[in-house]
Amino acid sequence: MGATLRALRALVLLLGFYLLSLVLLAALIGIDVLVFSWGHGPLTVKVGFVTVLLAVPVVRGMLMLRTPKGEDGHGIPVTEADEPRLWALVRELATAAGTRAPDRILLTGEVNAAVSENPRLLGLLPGPRRLYLGVPLLTGLTEAQLRSVLAHEFGHFTGGDTRLSALVVRGRVQIGRVIGQFHEKADDKVAADRARQEQASAKRIAKGKKAKQIDTTGVGATYRTMARIYTAYGKLYLRASLSTARGQEFAADLTAARIAGRDATASALREIPVLSASHDFYLDSYATLGLQARLLPPRGEFFGGFGRLLTARELELAGLRSELPEEPAGPYDSHPPIAERVRRIEALPADGRADEAKGAALALLTDPARTLAALEDAVLADELLSYPRAAGWEALLDASMATGLSAAQTPLHRALAQYTGQPATLSALLDVIDDGRLWRVAEKLPLSEEAAAAKGRAFREFVRPVLRRSLRTMVLAEFSNRSLLHWEFSWSRPATVRLPGWGSQTEDDGPEAALEAAVEAALADHPDTAQLRALLPPATQNA
Repeated sequence: MGATLRALRALVLLLGFYLLSLVLLAALIGIDVLVFSWGHGPLTVKVGFVTVLLAVPVVRGMLMLRTPKGEDGHGIPVTEADEPRLWALVRELATAAGTRAPDRILLTGEVNAAVSENPRLLGLLPGPRRLYLGVPLLTGLTEAQLRSVLAHEFGHFTGGDTRLSALVVRGRVQIGRVIGQFHEKADDKVAADRARQEQASAKRIAKGKKAKQIDTTGVGATYRTMARIYTAYGKLYLRASLSTARGQEFAADLTAARIAGRDATASALREIPVLSASHDFYLDSYATLGLQARLLPPRGEFFGGFGRLLTARELELAGLRSELPEEPAGPYDSHPPIAERVRRIEALPADGRADEAKGAALALLTDPARTLAALEDAVLADELLSYPRAAGWEALLDASMATGLSAAQTPLHRALAQYTGQPATLSALLDVIDDGRLWRVAEKLPLSEEAAAAKGRAFREFVRPVLRRSLRTMVLAEFSNRSLLHWEFSWSRPATVRLPGWGSQTEDDGPEAALEAAVEAALADHPDTAQLRALLPPATQNA
C-alpha cells in the first residue's frame, strides 16, 4: 500500500471517530426530545441532566484539535560537537536511506532505538525529527548491527511513516481520552454511592440496627456502556491500522538489509529481544540490588555493569538467540513477530558483507564512561541520586543482603512469636526444638486446608519446606547481625554465601552443604540441633 493510500486510510479511521461521536450526540439529543415530547416534570429534568453529563466527554474528545506533542523524555541530548563519530554515522545512513537526518539525538537508558517527527497539518508537511538511541543497545550491539538498527529507523522516514503516524496517534489518543473520561465518571459514581451507603450503614449501627451490605452493582453502568462503545471502535481502529503498521516494519527491515547488509540485519533482529530480556534481568538483579539498603552502584556502574553481565553470560545468551518469539508482543503490537522478520531477511540473497564493522557500537561514543555516568544523572530519579554509592559491587551485595536479613520476617518468625509470646530469636527457636515443641509452633504457620487436616508424619512433611527456608534465613541473619557473613558476587551465577572460616573448603563440603545438613538435622522427626549450634557464633550458642 502506497503512502497516499495509507494516509487516506488513517484519515478515514480518524473521521470515523468523529462520525461515531456525532451519532452518539444525536442519539442523546433524540432521547431528550423524545422525553420532552411526553411532558414536563422531574423525569424530564433528570434525563436531560444525565444526557448532558454523557455528552461532555464526547464533546471534549472531539474538540481535541491538536495531536499531542511527544516530549523528549529522560536522556542526554548530544550535539555533533559532543559525539562527532555517532553523528557522522547517522548522517551517512540517512543519506543512504534517501532521507533527511534527524535534527536531534537523545541518548536514553532503554534497549531501544526510535525516530519521531512533529509534522504540521496532520502529517502533510514535515517537521523536526528526533532519534532516540538507548545506551544499553549500544552496549550489546556491534557497529554493524547498530548500522542496521539505524537504517531501519530511517526507513520509516523514507516511507513517510513518521508523518502518517500523526493521524494514527491522534485517533488513538482521542479514543483513549474519551474512554478514560467515561471510566473516570463511572468510578466517581461508584465511590459516591459507596460513601452514601457506608454513611447510611453507620447511622443504622448507631441506632442499634443491623448494617446493610454495601452493593454498588449497576452504579455507573450508563457511563461504562458509553465507554464500551468507544472501546469497540478503538479495537476496530487498531486492527485496521495494524496491517499497515506491520507492513511498514517489513519495509524498514528491507531498507536496513540494503544499507547495512543481510547478515547484520538478521543478527541485530536476533539480538534485540535477547538484550531486552537481559537488561530487564540486569536491572532487577544487579543495578537495583542496593535499593533496600539505600545504596547505588559505583558512579557510572548503574548502566555500565550491563556490559559485564553480557560478557559473563555469553554462552547462556547464545542459546536465547535461536529461540525467537513466534508471536507478537500483544494483539495490537505494531511490530510483527521477530521470528517472521528474521526469516524474511535471511531468505534474501547473500551480499558478501558478513565481516563488516565487528567492533562494539559503544566505542562510537567519544567517552563511554563519561556518558554512562551522565546518563544516571539524566534518567534516575532525584531520590535515587541522593543515595550514597557503594565502594564496589561486592560491597553493594553485602549491604543489600545484610539489610534484607535484618528485616526478614519469615512465617516461622511470626509463628514462634505467637507461640511463645516473646520476640522470635534463633536461640529461642533452638530451645523450642530441643524441648520437642517445634511441631506445636508449626501449627501456628499459615496452612492450607490439606495441611491443617493432616496429622503426624504427613503434617510434618507438609510444613518442612516452609520451616527449612525460614530456619535457614534465621541462621544467616544471625551471622549477618554479627558481621560474620560474606556473599560472593558473580556476574555469571547467583550470589553464594560464605560463612566464616570455610573459604578453603570444597563446594561439596562447603558452607552451603554443611548448613543444609545442619538445618535438616534440626527439622528431622527426631531433631538434633547440635550440628546447627556448632556452626553458630559462640554468643548464640550461649544465649
